[in-house]
Amino acid sequence: MTPTDRVLNASLYFAPVLYLLADVLYALNGWSDPTAGAVHVVAATAYGFLLVRALAWTGGRTEAALLVVGMLGLAGNVGYGFNTIHVSLGDTDLVDATGAATIIKPLGLLFPLTLLIIAWVLRRRPVAAALIGVAGLAWPVAHIADIAWLAVLVNVLLVAGFALCATRGVSRAVAPVPATASPSPRTP
Repeated sequence: MTPTDRVLNASLYFAPVLYLLADVLYALNGWSDPTAGAVHVVAATAYGFLLVRALAWTGGRTEAALLVVGMLGLAGNVGYGFNTIHVSLGDTDLVDATGAATIIKPLGLLFPLTLLIIAWVLRRRPVAAALIGVAGLAWPVAHIADIAWLAVLVNVLLVAGFALCATRGVSRAVAPVPATASPSPRTP
């Protein structure tokens, strides 16, 4: 296993745990807590490493969709964390703003869609797929409606689902991958 593999595999633990910490801080201190916002930014960024790991579990069009939706969703998720920090400083809440600020909304919704695509990729791992899929469905409900206990529960499901992926060694074999042409022989 390479150092990169170790980092990507570790992200299956640290990304969901960091996000759980962010939502626990939000639950305890409110949705405009600057510490929760800072942890949120770091946790959302950590999901980028998890996304890279998940890309290795699939191929073809699903991999391309996961890459596009996942990258855009991560941007939205990080944006919401920075929005919390801005609100904690007395700045305008982008969620309530108009014009260019509205980009945060569709990008933010792509993050739970990313979770649903990952659940689809993991469909041959039914327990992990169910945990991540339910979390992906409940994510927007918890976060849009500001239901703190549900946001915490969503992240507990993600911690459990991705821990199963890490401990059971999910590989590219979880989803059918189209056959590719054999590589050309190397020339000296």
